[in-house]
Amino acid sequence: MPVLYHEALDGLEIRPEGIYVDCTFGGGGHSRGILERLGPQGKLYAFDQDNDARQNLPNDARITFLPHNFRHLARMLRLHNVTQVHGILADLGVSSHQFDQPERGFSTRYTGDLDMRMDQRQALTAAEIVNTYSEQQLHKLFEQYGEVTNAKTLARTIVDLRRSVPLKTIANFKTALNSVVKGNPNKYFAQVFQALRIEVNDELGALKELLQQMPALLLPGGRAAVITFHSLEDRIVKNFFKRGSFEDEDLSDPYGQTKAAPLLKVITRKPIVPGDKELKQNPRARSAKLRVAERL
Repeated sequence: MPVLYHEALDGLEIRPEGIYVDCTFGGGGHSRGILERLGPQGKLYAFDQDNDARQNLPNDARITFLPHNFRHLARMLRLHNVTQVHGILADLGVSSHQFDQPERGFSTRYTGDLDMRMDQRQALTAAEIVNTYSEQQLHKLFEQYGEVTNAKTLARTIVDLRRSVPLKTIANFKTALNSVVKGNPNKYFAQVFQALRIEVNDELGALKELLQQMPALLLPGGRAAVITFHSLEDRIVKNFFKRGSFEDEDLSDPYGQTKAAPLLKVITRKPIVPGDKELKQNPRARSAKLRVAERL
């Protein structure tokens, strides 16, 4: 069962005749839950840039699969003559299927290639980043996206090592960098891999584009539910739902112009997090946070 399954579906307040979007179809768990709550006239549009997700499609005429990144949400829906919807769900975590496939390179537990592409049609891989980015680019990447404590040292070590050591697979990458690991190696490499994955897939850029499209796409009273898995994503969602921008604070306007009133009303004052029962069944859910907003 996907993370925060019941909480996310309840948050959407699904109407039987409504039109809904699952931005991250993955294993199809949330989509199947939406379909169960929809009547015969309801519609569901499921996005996933990972072609493997198509294998999980239920045999149901009410669902339309769109093999695209959710940053193209409005454009792809328009192609299906949909301009507004009753609800949008986005579960931003990497799917279990992706984590559990060694050749995809998402998990530190395996020895496959440093790949990490959610859309395998794209050229940029984690190996490409590790072997071509400058020391400054790598430092910024590990510091901002992975919150790696010794990001500067890590970046310098990678640049020094890659002249003589092939950094193409998970195994040789971890072995080569063993000397710079700070604290728990599993936690350290999880942060490093998170940073690389975010960069490979431009995850924060795609999330911002998705959020900016939500107010116009949602019908009045329609809801958006977003599940995040790290503080960078959560801050972006929280700020956008609250004030329609990505800044932590309202920046003072020197010309005294008032900003447009937000189009969304925050439903979850604090994010909803998994309970003890879910955490026992699925330890991967421990960092998940759900935020819900409603179109005014």
